[in-house]
Formats: sequence, C-alpha cells, structure tokens
Amino acid sequence: MLLAIDIGNTNITAGVYQRERLIAHWRIATVHDRMPDEYGILFTQLFAHQGMDVRDVSGVAIASVVPALTRVFREVSRRYLGQDPLVVDAGVRTGVRIRYENPREVGADRVVDCAAVRHKYGGPACVVDFGTATTFDAISREGDYLGGAIAPGIGIAAEALFARAAKLYRVDIAPPPKVIGTNTAMSLQSGIFYGYVALVEGLVARFRRELGEDMKVIATGGLAEMVARETSVIQHVDPWLTLDGLRIIYAMNR
Repeated sequence: MLLAIDIGNTNITAGVYQRERLIAHWRIATVHDRMPDEYGILFTQLFAHQGMDVRDVSGVAIASVVPALTRVFREVSRRYLGQDPLVVDAGVRTGVRIRYENPREVGADRVVDCAAVRHKYGGPACVVDFGTATTFDAISREGDYLGGAIAPGIGIAAEALFARAAKLYRVDIAPPPKVIGTNTAMSLQSGIFYGYVALVEGLVARFRRELGEDMKVIATGGLAEMVARETSVIQHVDPWLTLDGLRIIYAMNR
C-alpha cells in the first residue's frame, strides 16, 4: 500500500492506495507544533479505524508547503511506517516541465496537481485549488506547467473581514438563499461566497484567452464542490487530485 500525504497550511490530506485505487482517505487540521509521536499515533489510529495496519504500508509520498512539518513527517514515516518517504522537491522526477522563471518558487502541491492533470485530463488546462490560498495553475497543451495566479483563500479573506470590521460577525461560508441579502448574515454570505465565485469565473475567462477555448477547468480542495455547483466554468471536480498526483509521481521514481 502507498500512503500519500499532502501537507498544507490549513489541512493535511492523506490517502491510501492499493495499486491505483484509493481505498481510504482523511482530511485533518494542520497543527504546526504537533510532535512526530503525536502524528504517528494519529495515523496509527486512523489506519486501525479503517481496519488497516500501518505495517502494511510499502511506500510513502509527501508533498508539503510547510517545511517544518516536512521534517516531522519524514520522522513519522521512518519511525511509525518503516519507510523512507519520497518528498516531492527539485530532485524528484515528476514528468512536468516547469516554465516558471524560478522553478524553485513553485509549491510542491502545484507541481503534483499538474502531474495529475497531465495524466488524467491532458492540456491545456486550468487547475483551481481551494486551499489556504486559492490558486489557479495553467498547464499547456504539451502538459508543461506555465504559471498561474494566487489569491487569498476564501477562509482567510473572510477572517480578515471579521477581524477588522467591528460590527460584522462570523458567518458560515455558504451560498445564501439569494444574492441580494436582506440581513447582515445573508449580505456577508453573498459577498464572500458569490464574490469568490465571480473571482473564479473572471480568472478562468482570462486564462482561457491565453490558453485557448478548449482549456479544461479542474477544481480541487475543500470548497471545490460547493463553488462548482454555482458556476458552469468548472468542468471537473476532483477532490483527491493532489493525492493522485503523488501516486503518479511515486510510480515514476520507483
């Protein structure tokens, strides 16, 4: 079994593959000061809850944008899983040519997403990843990573608004019954949620002008399904895209 782990600033997503089939997956909160033993015990319990044993893991692949936790998970992998993990970085074969001015500036998760899209959908394509940041990544017809756009994630944008406006209060991030809010809660939900839907639609339209009318749009991340229900520009929702990319890259480097 392969354990694929995507370490983000807000969430850690992990999945277990039996060959090419995803047989278990989890999304847990990122705790930056959690010790290796704590994460190790957590994964042992998650496996046990699914009726699996961590001793059956034969490989580990990691993508991380949190350097401190990369070190933690290397130790977790070695001590609790008995595996030296494949960590996606500059020295790892991904099958993706990166056309960024400085390839080292591209987050591992974005490269992994590109590898998955290249394999599963082909180019040209735009990947919209709803995470701590909302990222838009452009993939050429040949499958090259061209670059993209980075916007504040919907969650941190909303938190900034609540923190800075004394009379505004926290609301759930969800589509309200109608766009024109008739109370403060509805107005906040409309502006936050539909504002981000419009952000997606606007950037996708601009990407399409540069990549071509046949550009595919793939969404992933926590809010992908909710946003996709409210717009026609997203063609595919792939919640485990990054995990699939890790599986593909791991196979390339065996």
